[in-house]
This record gives sequence, C-alpha cells and structure tokens, in this order.
Amino acid sequence: MHCILDQCKAMVTVIKFGHMSSDLLAYGATDGSLTVCTVSTPPSIPKVFTGHTKDVTDFDFSTNNQYIASASVDKTVRVWDISKGVCMRVIYGVSSQLCIRFHPVNNNFLSVGNANKEIMVFNFSTGRTINKSTFDSEVTAMDLDHTGQLIFCGDAQGCIYTVTMNSHTGALSRTHRHRSKAKHKSPVTTVQYRTFSLLARGPVLLTFCRDGSLSFFSVSLEVQGYLTVRCALKLAPRLHSIRASFCPLLSLEKGEYIVAGSEDANVYFYDLTRPRHTCVNKLQGHSYPVIGIAWNHGENFLASSDFGGTVIVWKRAKSN
Repeated sequence: MHCILDQCKAMVTVIKFGHMSSDLLAYGATDGSLTVCTVSTPPSIPKVFTGHTKDVTDFDFSTNNQYIASASVDKTVRVWDISKGVCMRVIYGVSSQLCIRFHPVNNNFLSVGNANKEIMVFNFSTGRTINKSTFDSEVTAMDLDHTGQLIFCGDAQGCIYTVTMNSHTGALSRTHRHRSKAKHKSPVTTVQYRTFSLLARGPVLLTFCRDGSLSFFSVSLEVQGYLTVRCALKLAPRLHSIRASFCPLLSLEKGEYIVAGSEDANVYFYDLTRPRHTCVNKLQGHSYPVIGIAWNHGENFLASSDFGGTVIVWKRAKSN
C-alpha cells in the first residue's frame, strides 16, 4: 500500500491516472466533486474541482494532461483546466451524461455517451455539437482505439457496439453490434481497448457488466472493429457499477490478467488463461465495496476507490 486518500466523503465512482502519466491521478464522486492530485512521494495536496451538482459518472484527460472533461448525472459536461483549477466550459445536455472520451489524435473532439441513447461528438473549443449516433439503450461505457477511428461502447442492455469515426469531420457510423446472450440484460460498466495482447496476437477489448459478466474480445481492425469473443468469465453479480481493467504489462510476462473491484471490499486479479482457478490474487484494505480501478503508466501503481469515498494507491512489488 503506497498511500490512502480519504478526504472525499462520497462514493468515488471513477478513477484514472493521467495519459501516459506515472503519478497524476484524478477521481470523481457522487457528490459531484472531481479531485486531482499526484501520488509520487510524498503525494500532493489534492485539488478539488466543484461545479457538478450530481454524480460524476466519467471523465477523461486530454492527451497532454492539460484538461479534464467530466460527465455527470446533472446532464452537463464540464471541461477543466487542471493547472488553473477552473472550469473552462459547460456543455448542457437533456439527459444524464454517462461516459466521455477525448479523441486521441484530434483533442478538439469530445465523444459523450448519454441516457438519451446517443453518442454526441462535441467541439471542445466551441462546445457545439458536431455529430451524433443513436443506439438501442442508454450508452453507459465507451473507449476509442489508438487512432480514434473506432469507438467501442456498451449500453444498459449489455450490448457492445463498434462505431467508426472520421477524425477530421467527427462523422459517426455504426458498423457492428454484439448482443448480450444473458437472459436478464445488465448495464455495461467497463469498455477498455488495448492495442496488443499476446493471447489474441493483436488488439483486444475488455467489457464488464453489472451482472458480473466479463468478456475478452479480439478486434479485427481490417473489418471496421469486428469483435470476436476469445474468452469470458462469470463473476458474482454487482449491485454497483463496479469497473474492471486490463493489466497490460503483467500480461506480457505470462497469462492474460484482469483486475476488478468487488462488493466484498477486495480488489481481485484474474488470469483468463486459467479456466478453473481464474482468481490469482486479491488486495485487502478497503472497508466498503470497491468501485473504481486504474493502473498508472508503467503499472507500478494501482489505484482503487470505494463506496465510502476512500482511494487507495497500491505499489506493485518488484519482481525478481
């Protein structure tokens, strides 16, 4: 355990490290606050950004880590200047804003999934809507590939979609849909893209649903992001929107590792190459259900957040 951040008194719903950053950390909570700090030794005094009036559902760092864009149940998207600690722009929507990403190449584009069954593309500089695409249910989670030409998103019914995006115009086009086979449909809480996996020998996508369904897809970039299930895991159902994450560097050594929060206040590691004994490790330290999970760049720090508002930063032990 590297450090504990416990000044937040509301459930921390989402936590992330900065883009390609080893120590810049941010997290959003149900009280509408967004907190930014550095976790190097010693950790910095957290900056708390206030403005949202309801739950922060998601946020994303710009490529240069100068800005954060946050989404909220209060129907707004806010763009923050991290160094100045000010809100630069507020974009008003008509429904809860549920997930958000900066375009990885053209940082002037913001893609936002909402409860109105849409992905909206906004111009970061003006706040104007550039394009939108409609889906079958609320868009609850998303990620973009490294080129920004593919958006992968999940909805409240457990479906996963691939959407192509024009990096110059922001035009969207739905290309593929992977339907959930579960009898009772469950919201997608995590969609995470990775450029390469040894197991799949190419790009992969991780999805996680509130019913505990975890899926690992190979991504065919030649066929506009077509998804093929490589393996799936059924964990205990979640009451909360608990998230999961790849462990890219761990998975380069052996296995295919995933880390996820849980209702029992532990952080669990799973190896998808072990079908019988998938759980390989757990971290104990939280007192409440663990909601958010994130690695830093370099994977020497893992941050986890819980229902009670506590954030724990774990330091990875050096392997021999």
